[in-house]
Amino acid sequence: MTLSSDLTGRTAVVTGASRGIGYHIAKHLAASGAHVIAVARTVGGLEELDDEIRAEKTRGGKGEATLVPLDLADMEGIDRLGGAIHERWGKLDIMVANAGILGVISPIGHVEAKVFEKVMTINVTSTWRLIRSLDPLLRQSDAGRAILISSGAAHSARAFWGPYAASKAALEAMTRSWADETRNYPLRINAVDPGATRTAMRALAVPGEDPDTLPHPSEIAARITALASPELTRTGEIYQARHDRWVSYRMPE
Repeated sequence: MTLSSDLTGRTAVVTGASRGIGYHIAKHLAASGAHVIAVARTVGGLEELDDEIRAEKTRGGKGEATLVPLDLADMEGIDRLGGAIHERWGKLDIMVANAGILGVISPIGHVEAKVFEKVMTINVTSTWRLIRSLDPLLRQSDAGRAILISSGAAHSARAFWGPYAASKAALEAMTRSWADETRNYPLRINAVDPGATRTAMRALAVPGEDPDTLPHPSEIAARITALASPELTRTGEIYQARHDRWVSYRMPE
C-alpha cells in the first residue's frame, strides 16, 4: 500500500500503547510526525514509549507523546479522555483502538461468567465507549482516520476461542456500521486483522509455537499505520496486515 506517511501536525489516540502492536503503532505514528496520545494501564510501558519517542526526536524526529494511564474498564475515564482532547486540541485526526484481551482458550461452556464479561467489556464495550467519546472530535478533522484492531478469529471461529472470536466479530460489525454512518464525512474507518504476530497475547494463546516464525510487532505496525494516511479512501473494510491486502465486506448501497 503506497500512501503518504507524513502525519506532521496530526493528533492520534492509541490504546494498548504500552506493549506489543500498540506500542509500535504509537512509535510509527510519532516517527511520522503525529502527536500521540498513548493510552494504557501500564505506566512503565508508557514511560518507555515516551523515552523512545523523545530519543527519536533528538535524532531529527518530529513526533511527541502525551501519556494517559487508563484502564479501559473505566468508562467514565474514556469519556474524560474525549473531553480533555477537546479542551486541548479541539479535534482528533487518528484513533487506533488496539487494546484487547484474550480471556481464556477453553470450551465455551466452561468459560467463567466473569472472564466472558471482562473480554466483552474490554474488547467491545470499551471500544464502543471510545467511539462515542471520540467520534465528534474525528468529525472535526479534515481527514479523520479510525483503525480498529480485529483478528482472524472473528471469521475462523475456531474451537475454544469462543469469547475472543465473538468479541472481535462484534468489533467488526461496529466498525462497518460506524463507517456507513459517516460515509459522507471525510472520515475513514477500517478494521485490521494483524495476523499471527510475536506478542505476549499470541504466546498465551499458542504456547507451543516458535515465536521466531512470526513477524515482529514493529513490522505489522508499520503496515497498519499506513491506514492513518490522509490519502486513504477506503472505509468500512477489513485490512489483513500480515498479507498486505484488503478483504472487502461491502456495505449495501
